[in-house]
Amino acid sequence: MSEAKTRAGFVALIGAPNAGKSTLINQLVGAKVSIVSRKVQTTRAQSRGIAIVGDSQIVFVDTPGLFKPKRRLDRAMVTSAWGGAGEADVVCLLIDARKGLDEEAREIVARLGELRAPTFLILNKVDVIDREKLLALAQEANGLHAFAHTFMISALTGDGVETLTKALAAEMPASPWLYPEDQLTDGNLRMLAAEITREKLFERLHEELPYQLTVETEQWKEQQDGSVRVEQTIYVTREGHKKIVIGDGGHVLKTVGSMARKDIAAEAGQKIHLFLFVKVRENWLDDPERYREMGLDFPKE
Repeated sequence: MSEAKTRAGFVALIGAPNAGKSTLINQLVGAKVSIVSRKVQTTRAQSRGIAIVGDSQIVFVDTPGLFKPKRRLDRAMVTSAWGGAGEADVVCLLIDARKGLDEEAREIVARLGELRAPTFLILNKVDVIDREKLLALAQEANGLHAFAHTFMISALTGDGVETLTKALAAEMPASPWLYPEDQLTDGNLRMLAAEITREKLFERLHEELPYQLTVETEQWKEQQDGSVRVEQTIYVTREGHKKIVIGDGGHVLKTVGSMARKDIAAEAGQKIHLFLFVKVRENWLDDPERYREMGLDFPKE
């Protein structure tokens, strides 16, 4: 591809927790690059997915959901989200059309004027909303902020996503491509593997799952037969949480491990031998090293 004709840039996806950002970025890229869960605040750090549209390379940045922070980890996640938006060439605000402009969405819209980049409004989950309500929601949102464009999509089914992608490609600045043509994410496999296991914990435990856990890939060792030995540690803050994650007779951990192994193998394109360990680390929420592992800045206060 001739550099003179190419475009490349960054698109930040922001929104309230559970607006569908992770589902959308996976849809845009055509592969799993971001954790998806029904539980809120599952995306902790920025993750990036890369798509090629014609002569444009779009680097999508999936940011943590924007909400009122209560804890140190919350503050780090919100700071990361606004930081990603501030550095992007285009910012896309994703709103769950079923919820409309609730308090969280309005607070985000109120801050969009601080950003230098053009902003796109994306109304998600439109497949379950009447068209009249959608049009009214779009009009109300554009009355609060001058969005460059408005799109109505379903991140789950992909409806409307192609139109959105083409519009974003046209907004990218002239530039050589930033990544190789066949690369879908700038995240390494160790980090993605840890996120996959954390996603499976969310899926398996539902409401029982304590938010105060993190997963770290401690070992990624290539074997002589081409397979990979992966060792991961699940850190929790209390002994009681450790028992929940392991489950009676270890059944929860076995189920999570089996589910995670299949997804990690699919992403790595290799046979995976996954070994999970659960450890109590009471103060990990106040440990700067854990934040660096997640790609977050450590808030001092």
